[in-house]
Amino acid sequence: MANNQMNERELKQYLKERFPTEDASCDWKEMKNLKNSFANDPHKDVVSYLSGISNMEGGHLVIGVADGTLDIVGTDLSKVGFDKISVIHKMLEQCTNLPEEGLSVEEFITDDTNKVVWIVNIPKHYPRRPVIAHKKKYQRRNDSLIEMTREREETILNEDLGHYDWSAEVINEATVYDLDEEAIKVALDGYCDRYPKRADDARSWTIEKFLDKAKITKNGKITRTAILLLGKEESVYYLNHPAEIVWRLQTGEERAAKIFYPPFLLSAVELRGTIRNYQIKIFPSNALLPTPVMKYDQRSLLEGLHNCILHQDYTRGERIIVTESADSVMFQNAGSFYEGKYEDYVDGKKTPTKYRNPFLQNAMVNLNMIDSQGFGIHDMFANQRSRFLPMPDYDLSTDKHVIMVMPGQVINEEYSTALMENTSLDLTTVFLLDRVQRNKPIGKDARARLRELNIIEGRHPHIIISRKIAQITHKEAEYTVLKGFDDDFCNDLLLKYLHEHKRINRSKINELLLKRLPEILDDRQKNNHIDYILKKLRRDGKIHVGTNKLWELGPG
Repeated sequence: MANNQMNERELKQYLKERFPTEDASCDWKEMKNLKNSFANDPHKDVVSYLSGISNMEGGHLVIGVADGTLDIVGTDLSKVGFDKISVIHKMLEQCTNLPEEGLSVEEFITDDTNKVVWIVNIPKHYPRRPVIAHKKKYQRRNDSLIEMTREREETILNEDLGHYDWSAEVINEATVYDLDEEAIKVALDGYCDRYPKRADDARSWTIEKFLDKAKITKNGKITRTAILLLGKEESVYYLNHPAEIVWRLQTGEERAAKIFYPPFLLSAVELRGTIRNYQIKIFPSNALLPTPVMKYDQRSLLEGLHNCILHQDYTRGERIIVTESADSVMFQNAGSFYEGKYEDYVDGKKTPTKYRNPFLQNAMVNLNMIDSQGFGIHDMFANQRSRFLPMPDYDLSTDKHVIMVMPGQVINEEYSTALMENTSLDLTTVFLLDRVQRNKPIGKDARARLRELNIIEGRHPHIIISRKIAQITHKEAEYTVLKGFDDDFCNDLLLKYLHEHKRINRSKINELLLKRLPEILDDRQKNNHIDYILKKLRRDGKIHVGTNKLWELGPG
């Protein structure tokens, strides 16, 4: 880099070598009065060019030179009232979505004429987030600034997110003093628990060295991850993001709410303590006395919170939501389920190959907040089974949010305890049968798996447990009710009625047969099935419609 102390001729030569042409990534501007260049003049001022260049591949804006010749004209800073640092804040304020990382200003003052030239280094836009100035999106086309075309906007909105890690970005203006002292102490304890062989050395490190070793900072520079996990509440503004976890209580009788801020390493534990957790009684079939268990497993609650923090799509600018009801806790974070399907992790055999926020993930592993092998979901399901409670339930109906519900109440106690106690069934099978029991949908592959094991019956979407599982879980009566009586039984019942009473109307047929049909069918489906029974009996010549639309015996 050239020495900032140069005469006009040397500076001009330096700029020509560094910025030989104007194109999509570079613009030369006189902007003799920098105050006027921040005067909200769309298409002409600094922020318009920031938008246009950032929305391409990033680049440079050279201020204080003649357009076309690069002659040094200088820019007037006397009436501006801000320096290189404060001007960056002004740029970020006026340019929506402009990345802070990589945004900088180089200042040159000619030593013979005392003229000021600024080079604004402009980072490329975030993936799928165009930079906006004056409520408009701009772009560069060759050496011209234009409003963004639909084609360019679609290109940006459909960019691949795989390579971008929001959590890894450096915050140049933040320092270690923006981090919470207590959070740093807890982080060090977590690191030593994770790596006991390094504990003695780690406790002798400086704070700066520890943060680098734990992959929380980069070469001593504060990252977004550092602010999320360890940052003071008042330092959150560096993120330009609503880094909040909202807890809401909705039980019907009670309503309450509280917002938790960074450091998330501490506030997640505090939030867990806010959730109403108390003992409930479970009645295992092999026990004489009820078994007391906590409504929620403490590790599972913290796992749910940590998963939200880790997997949140921070580019969406949303808050994490935790909703406590009378019988469950719901965790919601922005973004889709990132790696595979949650069902894949139930048995504990799948290891994730990638993360949405890999830098954040690495830090959370190092601080002993999460594991790196994918056991978190497995452990939550296993904990629920060991406590005879229903399995966690994921709602992935949209790609905008991941919603996980942790039940804290048994829906069907006799069935649940019998199912959970049966050690011949693996955890994945118990999980799938738990969903069947609660009338939750299961996928095609899951249905095929259960059918192969002969443990479900029925046609999708009306799936019930098989006779085999009904016997294991002592639910034979419920099985019979759900499955209903077969058609031969209904045929014989109707024919017996006609032998005794000669005629029957449709209303009486419904009264006779509806209660014998499977409970999993709704009223419309039950009526359709009775229609099928009547048509088959008529086709076989056993009944016919006589006078007054009454059904009678015989072919008719």
